[in-house]
Amino acid sequence: MSHCDAATLPVSWWKSSYSDSGAQCVECGILDDRTVAVRDSKDPHGPALLLPRAHLAAFIAAVADGRLRGAR
Repeated sequence: MSHCDAATLPVSWWKSSYSDSGAQCVECGILDDRTVAVRDSKDPHGPALLLPRAHLAAFIAAVADGRLRGAR
């Protein structure tokens, strides 16, 4: 995992279809076959995390399955 300035990335950002239009959430952008960028929608020119697609998919699956509830 690494990070960079979100404004410099050549991606199209999108939010989850579950997000309200005015909601504060994360946005994702696909960089290449292996890498996804994630940023805070409130700070579009701030930092973005660069994650392997497989890691983001595993995180989303864990949230959906309830495996992260109550985790500290």
